[in-house]
Amino acid sequence: MTDEPKAKGPASYFPSIEKKYRHPITHWLNLLKTVSGKKHMEMVALLKTEHGMGHGHANALVAYFLASAKTD
Repeated sequence: MTDEPKAKGPASYFPSIEKKYRHPITHWLNLLKTVSGKKHMEMVALLKTEHGMGHGHANALVAYFLASAKTD
C-alpha cells in the first residue's frame, strides 16, 4: 500500500490522460498557456477538435489550468 494521497478533482484524471494521449500533463498545460486568453469552453473545444481529446479529459485539464492560474 502507498502513503501517497489519492488525487482529487481534475488531477484525478491525469494518469489516464497521460496514458491515453501519450504526453505528460506539462505538455497539455503548456499548450493551454498559448491560448490562455480564451474562455473555458473555447479551450475545451480546442483540445477536443485539434487533439482528439474526450470532453471529460479536456474539461479536467482546462479546469486545473484555470484554477492554478488564479493561485499564481
